[in-house]
Amino acid sequence: MARVWFVAPIIIIATTCLYSLAAMAPQLGTDDDVSLKFPSSFDELKQIANLLKLYYDKNWLYVVILFSSAYLYKQSFMIPGSVFMNVLGGAIFGVLIGFPLCCILTAFGASFCFLMSRAFGKSTLQYYFPSKIQFLRSKVDENPNNLIYFLLFLRLFPMTPNWLINVLCPIVDVPLHLFFISVFFGLMPYNYLCVQAGGMLASLSSLDEVFSLRTLLQLAAMASVALVPSLLFRKQRSENILKSAKKD
Repeated sequence: MARVWFVAPIIIIATTCLYSLAAMAPQLGTDDDVSLKFPSSFDELKQIANLLKLYYDKNWLYVVILFSSAYLYKQSFMIPGSVFMNVLGGAIFGVLIGFPLCCILTAFGASFCFLMSRAFGKSTLQYYFPSKIQFLRSKVDENPNNLIYFLLFLRLFPMTPNWLINVLCPIVDVPLHLFFISVFFGLMPYNYLCVQAGGMLASLSSLDEVFSLRTLLQLAAMASVALVPSLLFRKQRSENILKSAKKD
């Protein structure tokens, strides 16, 4: 369990780098007192989006690097609030740039979390989440040849805690390449909804307008569709086993 403390220096170095990058913000020559930070409310999100738009007009490359670094930081260290970053990406870059950028950053950030969990978190996770690890391992063992469909289902289903999947997947021996693919494609619908909302940020009064009951049901339906191939493959495998048993 002591190995988890090796993550602390990584967090300190990453935090220092991100803080230093934020301190390099272009000078706007205005009296705006909005500071760069992770937004924690809808009003803060709007203020920071407006500020970053001004920075983008002055130095677009700086904004891309800052946004990407902040996004990877949140994803890698399981900091809540990815919805704010996705909406922010849509507000700054628009859907055409913001959507693929957020999908890429989501996949890489989750993969960094995956790698840190595999390197430092095994004993700690086994101590705190034994039943969840056992459940996930059983599902992985049940789907050896169609694991990607099960992983996509986990990502598409809106009630699944993504941070927990990120840290538990390496513990149950999910391959990194399948993990990356499932994050990239499985979170596309969620990312698109958030980024699209960012493009209409000025007209929104709250994020509840984005995640309506209808939207959540649509995401659940897509998750069910992703699970269908896995169920069909399992059924076919069971039939083949029965046929082989009858021949013997």
